[in-house]
Amino acid sequence: MMTLAACAVLSMLVWLVLAAGHGMFWRTDTRLDAADAAGTGGAGGAGGVEPPGGWPAITVIVPARDEAEMLPHTLPTLLAQDYPGQLRVLLVDDSSEDGTGEVARAIGRAAGAGEKLTVVDGQPRPAGWAGKVWAMEQGVRAAGPDARWLLFTDADIAHGPRSVTRLVRHATGHGLDLTSLMAVLRTSNRWERLVIPAFVYFFAQLYPFRRANRPTARTAAAAGGCVLLRRAALDRAGGIAAIRGAVIDDCSLARAVKRGGGRIWLGLADRGPGGVRSVRPYPGLADLWKMISRSAYTQLRHSPVLLAGTVVGLVLTYLLPPVAAVIGLAGALAGGGDAAGAGAGGAGGAAALVAGIAGLATWAIMTATYVPMLRYYRQPVWTAVALPAVAALYTLMTVDSAVAHWRGRGAAWKGRAYSPSASPAPSASTPTVGSDSATGT
Repeated sequence: MMTLAACAVLSMLVWLVLAAGHGMFWRTDTRLDAADAAGTGGAGGAGGVEPPGGWPAITVIVPARDEAEMLPHTLPTLLAQDYPGQLRVLLVDDSSEDGTGEVARAIGRAAGAGEKLTVVDGQPRPAGWAGKVWAMEQGVRAAGPDARWLLFTDADIAHGPRSVTRLVRHATGHGLDLTSLMAVLRTSNRWERLVIPAFVYFFAQLYPFRRANRPTARTAAAAGGCVLLRRAALDRAGGIAAIRGAVIDDCSLARAVKRGGGRIWLGLADRGPGGVRSVRPYPGLADLWKMISRSAYTQLRHSPVLLAGTVVGLVLTYLLPPVAAVIGLAGALAGGGDAAGAGAGGAGGAAALVAGIAGLATWAIMTATYVPMLRYYRQPVWTAVALPAVAALYTLMTVDSAVAHWRGRGAAWKGRAYSPSASPAPSASTPTVGSDSATGT
């Protein structure tokens, strides 16, 4: 019981540091400028504030592999953008087998997009390139050297009619080189409601938004579903080729831009006319498991030592507090009526009480930090008490990712398996618990 009490106190100290000093990771107020939250002051005669030098031309690049089912829900939202400047969309059909390119062209014809939409037939992937990154590279090449601003967005991301306007206004108004939004993910079924808010919560713990957005901080992060990038900053970072082998492309890109002296910003997307959201469904636990575990071990640099440290950290941080609360308080209550209140028996009872109180307090702290994310996703706040159970799932997913690698399967997505990536290790101090992109092609 003494060991349990010591571990419970240690866990409580860890959570006090996380809650008060870890970049305030649990807050959900890192958003685009609040004045534009409702999409007011935008394009189409609404009279928005024009950036210095006017509204820049935007080239949207959509890497798409086997996305025929998603495109009818997302591509029209890009073609219908209410953006005051010039905007064109380049969709890179990355060797799809489901007619993605044909579906995109049909959507363009139905929308009367004309030259606003170009479907690029992807070329075979060279050795050493990850699939999505190679599609991004082909999009950059097709954009040409005169494209000053690039918006990378996934094929399963739907944009509000003024999302590009808001992104551009925020980026130009704050002198940013990379501006990224974590899209609002689907929470339509019970598994999505259980797992998705925790996914974003853990991502923010691994890469605290406020810390990543500080120019002087080493932490760098982005969400691959929506990244507005200044072309000059990409060139300074070495181009897309600098991250050619990255399975975790978004954070690798942010890291490269920041290393090149660029300013980056990552925030949560809003709902409504200026927001972005993912329409990709995850019908069951198996689908979410695959999405999260596919790159978890990549974040750990395929290191058994880092894996062991991560599992121990997750157990100590998330799983031990409720166990200590239940066992400790039960032990204290059971020993409360024992007449032998001194000596070893009394010490054991005191240790049980300490374990119970520390465990309960720690459980309360982690629950409180999870509430803002549940509110962001419009889920019942009482479900925050189940965070340790969700963390247990994420621990198993991380281990499963390592087992898949050891069995020679490695990171896999949409029929492609990748060898270990050269991506740098995570820059945050908290354990990794899953993929750092909720979507990807």
